[in-house]
Amino acid sequence: MPKLADYRQIAQGKVRQIHEVDDELLLFVASDRISAFDHVLSSAIPDKGRVLTAMSVFWFRKLADLVPNHLVAWDDPRIPDEVRGRALLVRRLEMVPVEAVARGYLTGSGIAEYRATGSVCGVPLPAGLVEASELTEPIFTPATKAELGAHDENVSFDRVAAQVGPDLAARVRDTTLAVYAAGREHARGRGVVLADTKFEFGLAPDGTLVLADEVLTPDSSRYWPAEGYRPGHVQPSFDKQYVRDWLTSPDSGWDRASDTPPPALPADVVAATRGRYVEAYEKITGLSFDDWLG
Repeated sequence: MPKLADYRQIAQGKVRQIHEVDDELLLFVASDRISAFDHVLSSAIPDKGRVLTAMSVFWFRKLADLVPNHLVAWDDPRIPDEVRGRALLVRRLEMVPVEAVARGYLTGSGIAEYRATGSVCGVPLPAGLVEASELTEPIFTPATKAELGAHDENVSFDRVAAQVGPDLAARVRDTTLAVYAAGREHARGRGVVLADTKFEFGLAPDGTLVLADEVLTPDSSRYWPAEGYRPGHVQPSFDKQYVRDWLTSPDSGWDRASDTPPPALPADVVAATRGRYVEAYEKITGLSFDDWLG
């Protein structure tokens, strides 16, 4: 059986690392690391890497008729035992250098930009919208891909078109909105609001646009319970918002504006965050996390 060290590491992000299997295949490994406010925290969330991997597999399979994806295998002899359950064998692609974001609700950086300009990424929106307002139609609000430790920057569609060409930009936009719509419809049927999400795409050798990276996970998406949804308020969520809320509370003693890194998370915050990730997986998929690989 291969070991992870047998595969050369070619990239590492806040949560994932990528290893080279051969000229056509990569090993995409999710860790239990968690990031917030552009910091990778010293505390890990047990099973988080497995949840992200299991959720991506569910969605890649469900969306396969809508858009091609990079997934080759999730249970394969070429995947080392030490990362089984949190690693995917994927196709190597030429990545499109854009964070493809779809928003169906106004929150996060979107509400901040709207309050300042009345628009998001150059898309004008009606007056009077509030935190968590549902938009009449979902919008494409791309961002640049930032280096580790830096902010992604919201940009206009025209900026993306200038960077990658108008044809590819339009394909990314249209596919992003189609995949978001499919995900939102499924989530709604499971009692969950998919507020927004971000995708990454690559190009196959023949020019086909391929869905890559992770897809519709609690790290890349905002999931809210449909029950109790009320615009005008920050919604409870099935993602790492619980960690963000603790870090910005008096209990953490951390000043986000300072140069000091965030403190370690208390055991109860770690346990509650793990619970939210697992709950998100089980609510969205209808499957038991205990039955996942590993």
